Amino acid sequence: MARTILNLPEIFQFSTSARIRICDINYAGHLGNDKVLSLIHEARARFLAGYGYTELNIDGVGLVIADCVIIYKSECFFGDLCIMEVAVNGFSRHGCDFYYRLTNSKTGNEIARAKTGIVFYDYQTKKTAPVPSNFKKRVHAENPPSDDSVQT
Repeated sequence: MARTILNLPEIFQFSTSARIRICDINYAGHLGNDKVLSLIHEARARFLAGYGYTELNIDGVGLVIADCVIIYKSECFFGDLCIMEVAVNGFSRHGCDFYYRLTNSKTGNEIARAKTGIVFYDYQTKKTAPVPSNFKKRVHAENPPSDDSVQT
């Protein structure tokens, strides 16, 4: 069986964490594959909040997810603390890629790695929008947001 390979960037601009809840656990007793998508969504929302953005308002436009790749690496269990890292890279005219690395803080094992392709979107005109130049500058700035700046 051919496996999907996802290479991650060397530098992640943001890190946050989440405790694995009982509702995140599947019938096999570990973190459910569907919950990994929810965790990366949470990480992305916290990353954007650190800049004062939401998924519906990034310098006047929103975003939509164009694609998603998730590579599952190891188990994670109820009560474990999941470290969620975020990086933004691969800018094009209308979008970029968000990369994620999820790690179990107790074991140090990588739980999963993921990428979401983002397209910027004007929800009023129902059309794609160019990457906001201020967003691109801010995510590549020397001082990325800290998790302390995010209200959860």
